[in-house]
Parts: sequence; structure tokens; C-alpha cells
Amino acid sequence: MPDRRLVVVTGGTRGVGAGIARAFAETGDEVVVCARRPPQAPLDGVEFAPLDLRDPPAVRAFFGGLPRLDVLVNNAGGAPYRLLVETDTETDAERHARVIGLNLVAPLTASLAAYDRLKRARGSIVMIGSVSGTRPSPGTAAYGAAKAGLENLARSMAVEWAPDVRVNTLVVGMVRTELSRLHYGGEDGVEAVSRTVPLGRLAVPVDVGRAAVFLASDAAAYITGAALLVHGGGERPAFLDAATVNMEE
Repeated sequence: MPDRRLVVVTGGTRGVGAGIARAFAETGDEVVVCARRPPQAPLDGVEFAPLDLRDPPAVRAFFGGLPRLDVLVNNAGGAPYRLLVETDTETDAERHARVIGLNLVAPLTASLAAYDRLKRARGSIVMIGSVSGTRPSPGTAAYGAAKAGLENLARSMAVEWAPDVRVNTLVVGMVRTELSRLHYGGEDGVEAVSRTVPLGRLAVPVDVGRAAVFLASDAAAYITGAALLVHGGGERPAFLDAATVNMEE
């Protein structure tokens, strides 16, 4: 494998994806981010390639044109808040299917397109999962279902593609990004939500980036099919606050 790896981060133009791209660039890797739109601000040491990950022929052409590939980070995804059945709008299954397509089918498409090059490099894939795939996800049910499927997909890939390609998942909790206000409200909302996390704060993108760098490194050479929790300790169980028993007695 060349000393300077080639790393592709899907959807790496902002938020968590940009943090991941920066973390790999800081290690000296050659980093390419691909998304439909370019980053609003330049990312030092990172190259941008326009790509719609929901277009399989375009995805295959992109990966087929790479000289090599050592690491693929399937980060692209997300979903708006939308209840499964909304009383004030017409809600159809196709809307939710598009969320599943972006968060589950697109990473599968990219991984398959990248497989040959990753195999030659004995490289690795890092899936960016979510705690939404491990617990109920009201308002983003299709997203949560897709992330649950993504983690299972990664485990199956890890078995099928071993020993040539390692495949792991980062199960990410709440992250403070430029869009946090849309999910949690203003600064007061962000601070209130932060207090529900055992470590007392939301993650920042670099926290996820450093974990991705670890899973793609030689330090994780014997780790595949794993799911690494990056969630600050998770969520305090609600029953602890509801219980009337004095836990100190």
C-alpha cells in the first residue's frame, strides 16, 4: 500500500463529513470528498468531486476512474423530521423510501463500486451509522431503519469480504454542527440537549473523524464487522428520573 493513502468520504462537504475529511487530511492522507454540491468553504488538503450517490452508473464511473482506493467512508445521508403519518400533509411511502435509498442503498452502491480497488489495496470501509438505528426514532423512522440496516450490512460485508477488506461501523450520537439549530433549537436548546449526554456535551465533527481514522488505521488491523459507539455515553435511562426509590438507601 502506498505511504499516502487515498481516502474517499461521501457527503464530506459539511458537518460530520467535513470533520471526517479534515481528520484524514491531517494524518497526511490524500482525501477526496464527493457530493452533489461543493463545500461552502474550502477544506484544506481535501479535493472535491461532484457526484450524486443515488445515481448508480455515475457512482460506478467515479470509482472506476480512481487510480487506487485505500479507504471508503460512507458518510452521506440524513433525513428531515417527518412523522410516518402527518395530519397536515399528504405522506406517502415513496418519501420514506427515498430516505432509505440515500442512507442504505447509496452506501451499498458505493461499496460495491469501490470493492475491486479496496481489495487490491487490502483497504477498509467505515460506515457512518447512528444511534437512531439502535433505538426508536420517532420523526425519522425511515432513517433509523436505514441505519439499523446499514450496521447489519456492514457485518455481512465484513464476513463476505474478509480477509481482503475490513468493514466497520461508527454508531454516532448527537453531533454539534452548523445545522444543530434545526434539530435542537437555538443555543439554549443545544445546551439543554447536551445535559442529557453523560459526557455533558454533544460530539463535534472531529470526534467522529478521529474515530474513523482509528478504524481505518493499522491500529485496528484485527477489527472488522464491529460497531464502535461514538455517543458520549448514550442517553440516561428515563426510568432513573421517574423512579421514586431513594437509590442511596
